[in-house]
Amino acid sequence: MRGWTVPRFGEPREVLELTDLPDPVARDGQRLVTVEAASVNFADVLYCRGTYQDKPPLPFTPGLEVAGVDPATGERIFGPVVMPHGGYAEQAVLGSWHAWPEGMTAAQASGFFVAYQTGWCALHHRTRLRAGETLLVHAAAGGVGAAAVQLGVAAGARVIATVGSTDKAEVARRLGADEVIVLDSGADALIPAVKELTDGRGADVVYDPVGGDTFDASRRVIAWEGRLLVIGFAGGRIADAPTNHALVKNYDVIGVHWAAYQKRAPELVDAWQRELERLWAGQEIDPLVGAEYAIEQVPDALDAIAARATTGRVVVVP
Repeated sequence: MRGWTVPRFGEPREVLELTDLPDPVARDGQRLVTVEAASVNFADVLYCRGTYQDKPPLPFTPGLEVAGVDPATGERIFGPVVMPHGGYAEQAVLGSWHAWPEGMTAAQASGFFVAYQTGWCALHHRTRLRAGETLLVHAAAGGVGAAAVQLGVAAGARVIATVGSTDKAEVARRLGADEVIVLDSGADALIPAVKELTDGRGADVVYDPVGGDTFDASRRVIAWEGRLLVIGFAGGRIADAPTNHALVKNYDVIGVHWAAYQKRAPELVDAWQRELERLWAGQEIDPLVGAEYAIEQVPDALDAIAARATTGRVVVVP
């Protein structure tokens, strides 16, 4: 089969090789799929660089989640891959899986797992987002942020979205955000904007997949007894969380490493997926696909994700 492989760590475009690979073999408890769509995540960039929390042995095929067809049964399923058999290939291996929800496209199904699972874990497990609270979502037009916006709206929160450019602002509004802040001049613009929108009170919950300067500014707009959710560091810098500041404002800094639950508490992951599929069936969430790339264009897709130049889910279609 054709697929991309990472023989050494480095920037994706420099290390990825498109080549002929042996057909993967599913072991007991796994499923082989013919890939119809593979979602692109920022974590895929980190995997290529060798800076993700988990480092698969070299060489490996990246692509953390796919939607496809089980060639043995014809069943259409989606879910997370088992490394080293990732989704940027014609076939992949799944360690857990779910049937496609009715009415969902392959592109939507391929991106329905990680982003929405992360959002549900963060907003309903690591904290308890309540109706009427103010939720501030950073990078709201991207795949992870878009899912959080929709889940916040479904929970009855007032959602304030931040985006990096004016063209992404309309995307965030279509997702359901009540207010949108454009941070094209930098993270410092966040502070006066949030204070004005909340009459100085601040946001009850902050969903931050960016880190760096965005995290620093978020600390200054968190409400009394608020919760600051650390989702990731797409901005590149891992910020510090001064404990004296958390003490003075009585807020929580909460880490959200969703991937760990797949091994530590898979029963929770299954329960969260049932909740997400209930929301889909009730038309309360709708995965946004912003761009589709051919398999030959995987380096372009990863460059776009790394540059934060995308909206919604980015998908590779073999």
